[in-house]
Amino acid sequence: MSLNKTDAALLAALDTINATTPKIVERTAAVLPASTQTAYFTVTGRVLITQIVGEVTTVFDGTANNIKLISNPTVGADVDMCTALSVTSDAVGTRYNITGTPADAMVAATSGVAISQASAIIVPAGTIDLDADATDTTGATKWSLHYIALDDSSTVVTA
Repeated sequence: MSLNKTDAALLAALDTINATTPKIVERTAAVLPASTQTAYFTVTGRVLITQIVGEVTTVFDGTANNIKLISNPTVGADVDMCTALSVTSDAVGTRYNITGTPADAMVAATSGVAISQASAIIVPAGTIDLDADATDTTGATKWSLHYIALDDSSTVVTA
């Protein structure tokens, strides 16, 4: 079956929409890493992160603890995606995200609405890690990452 010009144009438009619509990867709830940097997402190729959101699913135990997200590239040095945020006694439902400016602290919203990531960021192949500076034995979070592939074979999956 051959395509007419209208069908071909429609398919080309759908390809463009698919290429620029963010894909979503969800990481199920897990206890925060114990005083260490832990891979949360694996990136293949280059991607544009349009949103990354964490949510507390189990209340934190009150241990003084700070978290941040780090781009850990396959080639090159780690780069903080934000500066650390204190999450010591955060309650269930607290949401975390970044602004897209690496020098800004991670943002927390404890109830109601939360801000959206203002600037998309480009992340190379490697992992996106969560770094915690203390061991919280109960606090758990789930994470969602929205991305647009910059290369045909680029993907993000949970680590």
